[in-house]
Amino acid sequence: MGTGDRAAAGPDFEAIVLAAGAGRRFGGGKLLARWGDGLLIEASLAAALAAPVRRVILVTGAEPKVGEAAREWALRNGHSARVSVIHAADHAEGMGASLRTAAAALDPGCAGVFVFLGDMPAIPHNIGPRLAQALAGGALAAAPTFQGRRGHPALFAATLIPDLARASGDEGARRLFQTLGDRLALVETDSPGVLTDIDRPEDLR
Repeated sequence: MGTGDRAAAGPDFEAIVLAAGAGRRFGGGKLLARWGDGLLIEASLAAALAAPVRRVILVTGAEPKVGEAAREWALRNGHSARVSVIHAADHAEGMGASLRTAAAALDPGCAGVFVFLGDMPAIPHNIGPRLAQALAGGALAAAPTFQGRRGHPALFAATLIPDLARASGDEGARRLFQTLGDRLALVETDSPGVLTDIDRPEDLR
């Protein structure tokens, strides 16, 4: 059974990859930097596609070439039908604007949404199913932790999508997390990749 077949047989989750930032601390061009055998954004997309999702929505903003690179990678790897690229016109506002744009593009019937960050290419590919299991157990949201620190991606049940659609500023979903209490499931992992984000060129090492 291929990757597409597994996705078709799984739950109706979708994924968002936030990739609209300018990467100023990096000096620009961050998501198009080399990572492994490809580009940083390609590794982040691969991690999102490894989750039990039918579709991945990549949100672009400051760097239009990120969307072009994503489409080319998806075409080369047979994922064109599962990868959508959208532009957040008000991306300069911060991560909240990207979340709002993506939430509006989600399938209204989806069971929930994973939120990935485009500059986190080392997310372990086995974490998505574990977060989905937490929602199946009754949680409204789930996130991985490594050595007590909460990381990414996050998974939100469909009932929380309207809250994501109201996100503002540069906090993303942080404020929403604070309201969930024990309805947020924290899933421990032994992979530091859930915390590894690329901010500066030296982080690539």
